[in-house]
Amino acid sequence: MTKMRRPLLVLSFTVYLSFFLTSPGLAGMVGSFASPDIQAAQVRAEEIGKIQVALENELVRAKLAAYGLSPDEINQKLGQMTDEQIRLLAQASDDVLAGGDGAGAVIAVLLIILLLVVILKLMDKSIVVK
Repeated sequence: MTKMRRPLLVLSFTVYLSFFLTSPGLAGMVGSFASPDIQAAQVRAEEIGKIQVALENELVRAKLAAYGLSPDEINQKLGQMTDEQIRLLAQASDDVLAGGDGAGAVIAVLLIILLLVVILKLMDKSIVVK
């Protein structure tokens, strides 16, 4: 029995090391991440796109034209807005575009007022109610 003990021990140890202590090798591509500056620029571009879609709304366009603002002036002022102002307008424009019920109309009016105030503030104009 002692003659079989050593080869059996070696065989069992080899099987143990071969099957139980090995892990499969994993290989793959490492994902790339955009720098924070690129991500911020992408987010800003997406939000400006949302605002421009909201500005294409007939009601918004009519109100801005009533205040004497041309589409070129509006686009110029959009470029001068801070990231926080653009984020606020983009969130409001999402609500307007979702619309459909009475709350959507109220949000649309609030968005129009907000857009007018921001754009007129950037143009150093004021609204006088008599």
